[in-house]
Amino acid sequence: MAYVISDECVACGSCAPVCPAEAISEGDGKYVIDADTCLDCGTCEAECPTGAISAE
Repeated sequence: MAYVISDECVACGSCAPVCPAEAISEGDGKYVIDADTCLDCGTCEAECPTGAISAE
């Protein structure tokens, strides 16, 4: 079960550098997580200042 980023994302970019799998990239107006690459570690969820990241 991969993590997902909701529309509450403000595209601050704080999640991408902490992802050990490099599964997070900048999308159209918000960041996105590649579900096939995500390790389900939750590191990004803890880093998000807006709480936009959660387990799917």
